[in-house]
Amino acid sequence: MSQTHPLFIEDAYLSTAEGKVTAVNDRGGILLDQTCFYATSGGQPGDIGFFEREDGSKIEIAATVNGQSKSEIVHVPSNEQAVPEIGEPLVLHIDWERRYRLMRMHTACHLLTVVCPFPITGASVGENESRVDFDMSEATDKVSVTEKLMELVNANHPVFSNWINESELEANPGLVKSKNVRPPQGSGRIRLICIGEDAAIDSQPCGGTHVSETGEVGAIHIGKIEKKGRENRRFRIRFGDMPQ
Repeated sequence: MSQTHPLFIEDAYLSTAEGKVTAVNDRGGILLDQTCFYATSGGQPGDIGFFEREDGSKIEIAATVNGQSKSEIVHVPSNEQAVPEIGEPLVLHIDWERRYRLMRMHTACHLLTVVCPFPITGASVGENESRVDFDMSEATDKVSVTEKLMELVNANHPVFSNWINESELEANPGLVKSKNVRPPQGSGRIRLICIGEDAAIDSQPCGGTHVSETGEVGAIHIGKIEKKGRENRRFRIRFGDMPQ
């Protein structure tokens, strides 16, 4: 099994990097020694973009997914792309405009879990709209939720990562907000995404990409709150100011 060093864990703003081909699987997926391309996980879509070869030609990448494990990242080329050689050096270019929107949206989802401190039953991050499902029975108003979200955005709190070991996570089960999904274990350490000075606003396990300050999220609003079952509500986050 090939392991790929995930550069995006250390620097989510790295839009270009160098990588060397370590394998091409039987479906044409390209594996590298390291990559800035995020693989689909935790509700966040994988990156798209292109690889630049030494002769200047391009290999368009249509999706990025995990292979047999989280440590194996597979870059899926678009149809009829050239196949690189094992050991070939490539320059990796992600679709930065798309990635940055996803980073802003993913951070907004974290802020929503602060405003609505209920167990999460599902989530999906999108370029223009994201959703977070909560195990909650009481009704709430999308205007007031939007106002609280924008207070957190406008306060421009720092967003950063911290690492704890698995025993620390077991000792602090409240860090896990998801009702049904536990963070992957076995590597010995867990990555936390923290918001606010000394993580005063929030801290929760997450392997996705986020902006470095809440102010970068920009204007967002709750477009719709849907009742999904007796004790489940779906919140849809959208970019821009709330329509009048």
